[in-house]
Amino acid sequence: MANEIEDIVVAPDKRLKTECAEIEEITPEIRALAERMAQDMYATDGCGLAAPQVGELIQLIVIDTDYVNPSKGKNPYYLINPKIIVADGEEHELAEGCLSFPGITVRVKRPSHVIVEAKNLDGDLMRYEARDNLLAICLQHEIDHIHGVTMIDHLSPMQRVIALRELEEAKAAGALPGDTASK
Repeated sequence: MANEIEDIVVAPDKRLKTECAEIEEITPEIRALAERMAQDMYATDGCGLAAPQVGELIQLIVIDTDYVNPSKGKNPYYLINPKIIVADGEEHELAEGCLSFPGITVRVKRPSHVIVEAKNLDGDLMRYEARDNLLAICLQHEIDHIHGVTMIDHLSPMQRVIALRELEEAKAAGALPGDTASK
């Protein structure tokens, strides 16, 4: 697990604030990166990971919200150049953690329903719809990452200062990617 943890870019790192490039061609290198990202995600008990979180500034994310219940097995979705087509429904404020913000959890308000379009690793255009569940949150959270937006960017300025102070305290206490705090 040490290599997987070392792969994760931790805030504050300017790569997490970068607009990522679209993927023009699905190459063997893109496929290998997608597989490595899935391994990193599982090793750190995450349910989603975006390419900038492993230092690659391209529009690639991997999500597996089924794996929060390991008895269901692994069922990763690989999304290339994902776009939110619809984000509506009642907004919910829920606690979110992030592998790039070890040791903290913040409350983020997001729409309860999303429709996302993306290519899969075979180049097929896929449509994902999620409502009132972890997948809806995870899709929005990870797509934010490829646009240089992190969960703390959804907070008020005062809440952001508090979260960043908590992050520094958690890192100083030894928090690693995958460690969260409950709120």
